[in-house]
Amino acid sequence: MQQYHISRSDLVEGHHHLLNFADEFEELYYQRRIDQLHFVRPWLHSITHIAGETVNKGPPICSSQWTMERTIGNLAQEIRLHNSSVYANLSQRAAHRCQVNAIKAIIPLIEPSDHTSPKGSLDIGRGYLLLRRRERTAHAVCPCEAQVILRYLANNDINVTSAPLITRWARLCLPNGQVARSAWKENAMSKQPRMARNVKVCFLLIDGKTAVAEVLFYFNMKIHNEEKTLALISEFSEPHTDLFENSFQTVYACRYNGDTSLKLVEVHTIQSVVAMIPHSFPGIDGILFYLVERPGLDIIRMSGVEEEILDED
Repeated sequence: MQQYHISRSDLVEGHHHLLNFADEFEELYYQRRIDQLHFVRPWLHSITHIAGETVNKGPPICSSQWTMERTIGNLAQEIRLHNSSVYANLSQRAAHRCQVNAIKAIIPLIEPSDHTSPKGSLDIGRGYLLLRRRERTAHAVCPCEAQVILRYLANNDINVTSAPLITRWARLCLPNGQVARSAWKENAMSKQPRMARNVKVCFLLIDGKTAVAEVLFYFNMKIHNEEKTLALISEFSEPHTDLFENSFQTVYACRYNGDTSLKLVEVHTIQSVVAMIPHSFPGIDGILFYLVERPGLDIIRMSGVEEEILDED
């Protein structure tokens, strides 16, 4: 419900869960008793209308109070007259903003982009950019990584006895403005940064699923005279079934498989950067990593607020 895009099936399922929550909340706390009526706050009734209003107005994040407050703040900054005509001025600025936005939507190229590619970056198409750090010379990879590369080459009818030397890249800028790093870069940093090497990968064209994986590094390789940009990833396990079902498909908790689940994918299958938070769940052996995605990522992208891309040597 917190994303710009939401399918009809997800909307129906979300509406079903919200109604169940509201009914069970009233049965548990309110119990149809007048002396406990204060437990039923306005928000409890509001959530029962979210799905219907999504059909009428679009996803809530597009029409939420946060979005309106931000717009009001932006318009207030443009007001220059503080007299009796201040509201007329506000109306003019709002109308002007709508006109400008409409023109930009109809003719996207009317406003030149002020985004410049960082020094040393490589544009690989479809809105993706390889970003430094980059190895100066090609190197051999470790045996387990070499096996994955050889398997990928064999699947593309290229039979060789040893994996080619590769030149690793550290970062990838995604079309949504996020920067996906890699284990190769982050593990070499003396000061541990905010981890940004876990990504959501779409395999819909391959086996019809979406997975979460850790990126080890990126590199270019020529396959049948075609230059391809690939990412070596370590795929997390499928989500824990009981946690996933009992949380109404909310808690997506996986096990980290390390080198036992290496896979080679094209970078165009990487959709977004996600967080995988380690946690020990009661009654479950070992540490699981649960998925956290950035809500409203599409809206942030539309507003022009993007992750700052820094040059790194």
